[in-house]
Amino acid sequence: MVQSRWIMPLVVAVLAVMLDQVSKRWIVATLGPETMTRFIPLIGDNVRLAYSHNTGIAFSLFQGQSDLLTIVALVIIAGAIYLYVTQLPNRRRLVQIAMGLILGGALGNVIDRVRLGYVVDFIQVGWFPIFNLADSAITVGAALLMLQYALDELALRRVRQAMMSQ
Repeated sequence: MVQSRWIMPLVVAVLAVMLDQVSKRWIVATLGPETMTRFIPLIGDNVRLAYSHNTGIAFSLFQGQSDLLTIVALVIIAGAIYLYVTQLPNRRRLVQIAMGLILGGALGNVIDRVRLGYVVDFIQVGWFPIFNLADSAITVGAALLMLQYALDELALRRVRQAMMSQ
């Protein structure tokens, strides 16, 4: 039986992968097959949907290294699972959701790399590199982990102050 600390991360990860893959298929069907030829404006010219292939990582780093990046992503996923099991307060709901988002986002992009040889990106915000829902899930997950760390640190400081004032 799956331990309770794994139920939330698995549900969130599955939902993240499903939303990511459905959104990417929709973008390809709607704006493909050629990349960067058609766009859907969302907020003026600053935020739009634009179909793009990414064989590298953010900011166009490591272009054409999809196989290597797939291996690196799988190692990072394994490392994240290890940290979740051994180091993180994995009974906390916020940590469970964060881990699900990180794993789901990473797996969504790995699926693209294995299936297509590149990652489908489609959210364009101003000058920022084009990204996708998987990237967003990873970013939000990391932010939630930082939030949990900050909340834990604040609680620890309050306890220390209360002990010192007695």
